[in-house]
Amino acid sequence: MQQLRLVLAVHDAGSFTLAAERLHLAQSSMSRTVREVERRLGIALFERTTRNLTSTPEGREFCRVARQVVESFDAGINHFQGFLAGSRGRVRIAALPSLAAILLPPVVSAYRATHPDVELSISDAMSDEVLQQVRAGIVDLALTVVAEPLPDLHVKPIATDRFCCVFPPRHRFAAQRGLTWSNLAGEPHIAFDPSSSIRQHAERAFGAAKIRPDVVLESSNITTVAGLVAAGLGVAVVPGLVLPLVRFAGLEHRALTEPETSRRIAVVRNPHRPLAAASKAFITAITHRAETPLPPETTWL
Repeated sequence: MQQLRLVLAVHDAGSFTLAAERLHLAQSSMSRTVREVERRLGIALFERTTRNLTSTPEGREFCRVARQVVESFDAGINHFQGFLAGSRGRVRIAALPSLAAILLPPVVSAYRATHPDVELSISDAMSDEVLQQVRAGIVDLALTVVAEPLPDLHVKPIATDRFCCVFPPRHRFAAQRGLTWSNLAGEPHIAFDPSSSIRQHAERAFGAAKIRPDVVLESSNITTVAGLVAAGLGVAVVPGLVLPLVRFAGLEHRALTEPETSRRIAVVRNPHRPLAAASKAFITAITHRAETPLPPETTWL
């Protein structure tokens, strides 16, 4: 690479003397380098006279190729240096749909402001799939709900949200300031799919309250559940971070107590897979976000 740079310097300057001055090298060193390149190529790069130095046709073509090689090399090294510094690279994230829609956007916006050249990809999936993607190395980190210990993964809790009951404005619950899980006994219940972490948390709370919900319909889609509740087909139980996603249905909510139930939201990664600097910077961004507002019934840890 250094030989290519010296040949280009001579070509651009049209003089060994000027090229040597610009690079702060001895002219004799420049001449030896050019002669060595010419010897290896088996051609003359420059025509030398007592007054002028001009590039031969072969020299001009060689310099065109050399310039492409040098520029490509410099661009690659700059990219790699940015990768090491965290200003370039790629961060792959998996998240629960509600977290991807509500919690991540302001964090991503702030991160992109300081890391505009980092490529971000976000995959939303159910809890089990999110964790599997982390374990398999498909993503660098995940934002998910952690309800039990994960010995093989590194878990950093960042937020918590309380469970609430959502219902239409004219429902009898609208007149109550608070609700317990027992208050839901006998109410038609719109439940989430059994694979949902929301359903799993709700079932544990119903069990602790010693009641069984009257499930009339199930869905894995948050907006579908909200639409069914708005149509008066039943009430539903959702965590705080889901409330913005059901706002379109005009539902009201009350936090549930006895027992008070909440989810622990965490950044999860595989400790056996090294993180690039850009991924480390993203984790820092999501764990230092005190000014980022959260929906009702949700708090940063």
